[in-house]
Amino acid sequence: MTELAGTTLVPPPPLAEGTLRVVPLGGLGEIGRNMAVFEIGGKLLIVDCGVLFPEETQPGVDLILPDFSYIEDRLDDVVGLVLTHGHEDHIGAVPYLLRLKADIPLIGSQLTLALIEAKLQEHRIRPFTLTVAEGQIEQFGPFECEFVAVNHSIPDALAVFIRTKAGTVLHTGDFKMDQLPLDGRITDLRAFSRLGEEGVDLFMVDSTNADVPGFTTAEREIGPELDRLFGQVKKRVIVASFSSHIHRVQQVLDAAQAHGRFVCFAGRSMVRNMSIAAKLGYLRVPDGILVDVKNVDDLPDDRVVLMSTGSQGEPMAALSRMANGDHPITVGKGDTVILASSLIPGNENAVFRVINGLLKLGADVIHKGNARVHVSGHAAAGELLYCYNILKPKNVMPVHGETRHLIANGNLAIQTGIPSENVLQTDDGSVVDLKDGVARIVGAVECGYVYVDGSSIGEITDADLKDRRILGEEGFISIITVVNRSTGTIVSGPDIHARGFAEDDSVFDDIKPKISSALAEAVMSNKDHTTHQLQQVVRRVVGTWVNRRYRRRPMIIPVVLEA
Repeated sequence: MTELAGTTLVPPPPLAEGTLRVVPLGGLGEIGRNMAVFEIGGKLLIVDCGVLFPEETQPGVDLILPDFSYIEDRLDDVVGLVLTHGHEDHIGAVPYLLRLKADIPLIGSQLTLALIEAKLQEHRIRPFTLTVAEGQIEQFGPFECEFVAVNHSIPDALAVFIRTKAGTVLHTGDFKMDQLPLDGRITDLRAFSRLGEEGVDLFMVDSTNADVPGFTTAEREIGPELDRLFGQVKKRVIVASFSSHIHRVQQVLDAAQAHGRFVCFAGRSMVRNMSIAAKLGYLRVPDGILVDVKNVDDLPDDRVVLMSTGSQGEPMAALSRMANGDHPITVGKGDTVILASSLIPGNENAVFRVINGLLKLGADVIHKGNARVHVSGHAAAGELLYCYNILKPKNVMPVHGETRHLIANGNLAIQTGIPSENVLQTDDGSVVDLKDGVARIVGAVECGYVYVDGSSIGEITDADLKDRRILGEEGFISIITVVNRSTGTIVSGPDIHARGFAEDDSVFDDIKPKISSALAEAVMSNKDHTTHQLQQVVRRVVGTWVNRRYRRRPMIIPVVLEA
């Protein structure tokens, strides 16, 4: 397999005439932040613009965006932004891109555009949109795009086939090959076959389940399990899912109707997305089944189903707040909570924390590990093999997945006869050039994480996050000392205060004489010591003592003042 050697950032050469350049700015080596930029003839086409959700090692971070710096000064050259479907990891960063240039045209299916328009309304952005459907062909500058129906865990998902003078690219977005989907809309393998006959020079394919053998379970197999659970639960049922998983919500509505239960949507994004889906006809809501969260307590427990956000342990989502007792809806003994989702890598601890909190409250917790309450929205290895054999692409570039997924996907391609040198294992920021059926990695561009923290975007650095982790895990110690430089004596202090380290600051009584002695010695040995150098003396003395005695590495802030 062809891959970028080492970790050295090798700038790509200038783009040659008649060559298509592909630069993934997210989604490779991670589950989320999906974004790819295509360039030819001085024009840019973007496919997807999603967010990555933070892990516990990124305290205080709300969202992680793709790095727009590669295209920041070329936004006038962008002819369109194609959105393959409406999940946050593919559309969540669109508002932040449109803050830089609000009139970038958004291209997507009816549901996808409705979801992003609602999100943009919250950001007070009115976008330019073009609604497309499967089979439709549109020209955007030098890019001709044909849209192909694919099945996923959200309706109206599309793959995009990009034709240029330099060659063709098929980008699947997220997809699977469910042959009995709830909405009857299957992945269009006839279109895949036709495009394969035309010739696919570069196949950019979803890798999330590439290391899972066989075929992804059909979505409709969830229905009987939900029906069984709803039938045996004597009190309230709380189902947690992604706020855009319309198929799952439909099955919950159907099971609730069958057992005479009312349904309440809990969580702002759940209410918003389901309202949109119902209005556009993607969600069939039985008459009279929905109730407002304010009226839930007026209903018997055995007549209630709560459809909630928070399946990934997000701290501010409805389910997490229920587990913490910080939500109008209280969870108690005999209630059953169903986590109808998979674990996104990195979220395990947060999810288990929520599960433990619910169990302590007396609830029964059902999840993928102990019942069939979730199936994936991504193609497993067997489905990917079918795609390779149908399309017979000249070059393959696995996308959307962690490194293990990308490598597994590349190995599948090789098994079907694609030469290993034509399978490109890339990272975020890798630069791939395509011309005359040949795709090669030619360099890489800067492509880091951009953190959203409250109202600040991109101001938080990895160093800041390291400081936050130290503060949260190891504590904070401040030492204030006033010295007389001429005599070398300590005029005041050292005064030591700690947070998150010890309950009583008296633990520092033993180290205070050592700080005074070290400062006096430093001042008398060199009258030209700067204040910063004296502070470093204090830091070393305290740091060494704390590490030896307590095996801790707190943040140490020494302040030395001169009398």
